[in-house]
Amino acid sequence: MSVFSHSEFDNHEQVVFCHDEATGLKAIIAIHNTNRGPALGGCRMWHYTSDEEALNDVLRLSKGMTYKSALANLDLGGGKSVIIGDPRKHKTEDLLAAMGRFLERTGNQYIAAEDSGTSVPDLQVMGRETANVAGITERTGIDGLPCNGDPSPATAYGTFIGLKTAVQYQLDRTDLKGLKVAIQGVGNVGYRLAEHLHDAGAELFVTDIHEEQVQRAVSELGATAVSQNEILSLNVDVIAPCALGAVLNDESIPLIKAKVVAGASNNQLASQRHDLMLRERGILYAPDYVLNAGGIIDIFYERIGHEHTKVRAHIETIADTLTEIFRRADAQDRPTGEIANELAEERFMK
Repeated sequence: MSVFSHSEFDNHEQVVFCHDEATGLKAIIAIHNTNRGPALGGCRMWHYTSDEEALNDVLRLSKGMTYKSALANLDLGGGKSVIIGDPRKHKTEDLLAAMGRFLERTGNQYIAAEDSGTSVPDLQVMGRETANVAGITERTGIDGLPCNGDPSPATAYGTFIGLKTAVQYQLDRTDLKGLKVAIQGVGNVGYRLAEHLHDAGAELFVTDIHEEQVQRAVSELGATAVSQNEILSLNVDVIAPCALGAVLNDESIPLIKAKVVAGASNNQLASQRHDLMLRERGILYAPDYVLNAGGIIDIFYERIGHEHTKVRAHIETIADTLTEIFRRADAQDRPTGEIANELAEERFMK
């Protein structure tokens, strides 16, 4: 498995392969760029089908964090880590502690937060071995209520702000009442996004690999359950990918009937050319790393002094960033993701 010639390597500063025989830990830490500050990004645990799949994921996610922090105007770089294993079967306290020890060995170059398959309590276990974890401090959340440090509410709120901005730009409507939204994945972030949309009067269609999460959305939010195979091809206004990445590809894009794609999951495009493919079909793509920056904004303020009103105001600037991207894309007749990448690179390459 070659790293330097990997298609997603993109001049990563550091890639660390971690193995602890006693606990069975197999993990990868990727640090993409630290020009703006230490790399911060989630620690994901997932049942990857191969080591190659895990490497591809962590490299793409790490790079995405660099771009995300730059466009959110944060003094942070980009990094990510993945633990290979089923979080519902293989996660143990000893394994998490071993991951914490590997995080410590990176010095102060990479700071981990929760992600798919991990939680605040998991990061707290890692935090017994290292100070290189974030998003674990109890504080006032962006809604003014007590929060255990979980950045998911902030991520969901930022995604909601971004989705509203995309709808206003593409569909020329500020009222979401009756808006049909298909949400792919109703986990920590996806479900909270669904709550915001429900409160705004949207009609929801949901799917998830875990049936109990789908049924929760059905019973509590009046959502309609659909299969994973049909979620992207529904006759809706908006598709909100909130699960894993690479769902926008050669097979799925021709089936999309929605005019807006705006969701929280990372790396939704299977490859960069799918950005143009969406534009050619008249679909407005809201770049994922712009929408889902709320969580990292929240964690950034945890490190410098958290005031929930300032955090909320910073998250709401996602609307301004997106509007600039959409306008530039139309003025230059270029894909929105390409424009977003260009703006981010102007900021972190200096």
